[in-house]
Amino acid sequence: MKFLSDNWYLILVALTSGGLLVWPLIKESKAGLTAAMAVQLINRERGVLIDVSNPDEFAAAHAKGAKNIPLPELEAKLAAVVKKKDTPIIFICPMGKRSATATATAKKMGYTAAQNLTGGLKSWRDANMPIQKA
Repeated sequence: MKFLSDNWYLILVALTSGGLLVWPLIKESKAGLTAAMAVQLINRERGVLIDVSNPDEFAAAHAKGAKNIPLPELEAKLAAVVKKKDTPIIFICPMGKRSATATATAKKMGYTAAQNLTGGLKSWRDANMPIQKA
């Protein structure tokens, strides 16, 4: 007990540094999918890749095979594109922020397997996945 009271600051530093080392792993696991995980969902479970970018952004560059539903139109058009509520849906946008919003919206609509591609189109490109231009 004396050791703990005499060295409380060392224990605090050790716990803090350990927490800072583990934090990125925890944050990444909650953030969404990697590009490789998304491709596995698409190939193995017939997942649908939906790009929620604006039409001009989508035309400039998008993940190959992605369907474009701009974020403001998501609630109106998602049911026509994805009929089954348990179908895996991977949302993507240029940086990953709008797709995170789209994932939350889809879950509120009852799509249980909706997920966000972490890092958006940038992470897709970084993983050397195919890109298309309209």
